[in-house]
Amino acid sequence: MNNSLIIGQYVPGNSLIHRLDPRTKITVIFFFVFIVFFANNVVSYSILTLFAITCIVTSKVPIRFIAKGLTPVWFLIIFTFILHLIVTKEGTVLFEIFSFKIYSGGVIQGFAISMRFFLLILVTSLLTLTTTPIEITDAIEEMLHPLKKLKFPVHELALMMSISLRFIPTLMQETEKISKAQASRGVDFRTGPIKERIKAIVPLLIPLFISAFKRAEELAMAMEARGYQGGEGRTKLRELKIEKRDMLIFVLFVFVVAGLFYFRSW
Repeated sequence: MNNSLIIGQYVPGNSLIHRLDPRTKITVIFFFVFIVFFANNVVSYSILTLFAITCIVTSKVPIRFIAKGLTPVWFLIIFTFILHLIVTKEGTVLFEIFSFKIYSGGVIQGFAISMRFFLLILVTSLLTLTTTPIEITDAIEEMLHPLKKLKFPVHELALMMSISLRFIPTLMQETEKISKAQASRGVDFRTGPIKERIKAIVPLLIPLFISAFKRAEELAMAMEARGYQGGEGRTKLRELKIEKRDMLIFVLFVFVVAGLFYFRSW
C-alpha cells in the first residue's frame, strides 16, 4: 500500500463491492467507460460522478489511499485542462492574461475532457482495488467462454491480463527502489536540461528490465513447479454465481444510464 499508484493493487475487504461477482463489476465498468463519452453537460457529469463516489464509499477503501494513488494522474488531468484552454478558441472571451485570451469554449472543453479522464481512472481502478487477480482471471475466462468453440485460448488470455494487472504495482515499486538507489549514487532525475535527464533515465531502465525478466522467470518456474498445464481439466475452488446484490447493481446502473441520456438533452 506504500506504492503511489493504485491501479493493479488489491485492498482486502468485505464490502458490498468486494462481494459482487467479478463479472458484474467488469460489465458495469465496461459500459461505464462507454457512456462517459455521452455526457455533455453539468447534470450528466454530476450523475456519473455521484455514481462513482457512491461506489468508492460503498467499497470502504480508504479515501486517503485512493487520493494518494491518483496523485500521478493529477498532472495529466491538469495538463489536459490547460492544453484545451490554450488550443480551443471557441465561444466568448472570459478574461485576458498578458494578451492571452481564455475562451468559454476552452473552459467547457477542458472541463469535459478532464472529468472524463478522472472518472475513467477512478472507476477502472476500483476493479483491481476490490477484486483479486484470481477473480478477474475467472471472470474474464467465463465471459469469453463462447470463444473456446473457435479454439481461442481464453484461459491463457485471461491469465495474461490478470498477471499484467498484478505486475503494474510490482514494477512501480521496483522503479521506486531503483530510482532511490541511483539517486543515492548521485544520479539526478529531476533537475538539469531535458537531454541530461533523458540520459539519466538509462541507468533506471536497464535494472528495471532485468528485474522484470527475473520476476517473470520466477513466476514461470513457480507455475511449472505447481504442475500448471493450462486451463484444460482445471477446477475452481469457488464457482462464480450471480446473486441478488449483483442484480441490484445492474438495476441501479440502468437508472444511471437512463438518467444520463434523459438529462443529456438539456
